[in-house]
Amino acid sequence: MKLAFIINDHNTEKPNYTTPGLGYAAYKRGHDVYFIGVGELAYASKGHLSVRCKTISESKFNSQETYFKAVQKEKFTRISSEELDVLFLRNNPADEIGVRDWAQNAAFIFGEIAMRNGVLVLNHPLSLAGAVNKMYFQHFPEVVRPKTIISRDHDEIKEFFKEQKQKMILKPLQGSGGTNVFLMDKKNEHNLTQTIDAIARDGFVIAQEYLKEATNGDTRVFLMNGEPLEVNGKYAMMQRVNTSKDIRSNVHAGGRPESAKMTDQIKELAEIVRPKLVQDGMFLVGLDIVGNKLMEINVFSPGGLNISNQMYDEDFCTPVIESIEKKVYYKEMYDDYLFNSRLATL
Repeated sequence: MKLAFIINDHNTEKPNYTTPGLGYAAYKRGHDVYFIGVGELAYASKGHLSVRCKTISESKFNSQETYFKAVQKEKFTRISSEELDVLFLRNNPADEIGVRDWAQNAAFIFGEIAMRNGVLVLNHPLSLAGAVNKMYFQHFPEVVRPKTIISRDHDEIKEFFKEQKQKMILKPLQGSGGTNVFLMDKKNEHNLTQTIDAIARDGFVIAQEYLKEATNGDTRVFLMNGEPLEVNGKYAMMQRVNTSKDIRSNVHAGGRPESAKMTDQIKELAEIVRPKLVQDGMFLVGLDIVGNKLMEINVFSPGGLNISNQMYDEDFCTPVIESIEKKVYYKEMYDDYLFNSRLATL
């Protein structure tokens, strides 16, 4: 199997990230693995995807870190969608905001070309195009979501602030990782206008119900094919705990990862969102849960699978690759009969 991963950039991808872990798991199973930076995508005159990429072969490594460091040192080579079996879109568009705006939509645009060339593309690129901002989250049942408005109107946001008894979260419609997320309450109400202005400069503002359970952090749970990812009775999940008074619990924003237990409540939330995720071809996603509500569904490049590996002393990456292998088998058996969106979550 020839499997390619799209990442943001070779220089910023760290060897201990989830994507290198998935690549290493595939490499150990004998597959040809390629890593493609968003800026290395191209469209060839013959009508197919053509990319510069980095790959390595015929070497043994003791860890994903040594493996990916070796990949990063390799010279660029070229591969086309005519040769690939699978293209896994693992870049984060939010990391490109204000830095490389042209790169935000590139992966799923080129991913659609690869899909038309017969490549299995994960997650389904057409659905990712509709999920590039947090509005995608609002299409899930209201019972799983905090009360939310999305607006640029100061009066509307301030009225929502009053309805929420002067305590709410403000954040941008587009972005992730805890960037520009603010807790507004009576103490900083005098900064409300200024905060709305700051977020609105880059687009729409999300005003969201504050969940008191957020003081304990949030829980990241991985779903694969719409189901919680489980190995030997252990689940790929973690509690991300705030290490200060900062409301953000994202690991790269300073949150501390701790082990977490699967609960009936978490399973119920996963079951509620499963139908839409399966319908949309969202193969591997991360749910961020606070109390009995979902705060976010990360469908682009959910991180932390590597942390779960270490935390529970289990290999959660290999089952992901095994699932992809089955999809490639199904695709071969059914030729062009199964749509990419359906194959993605089989």
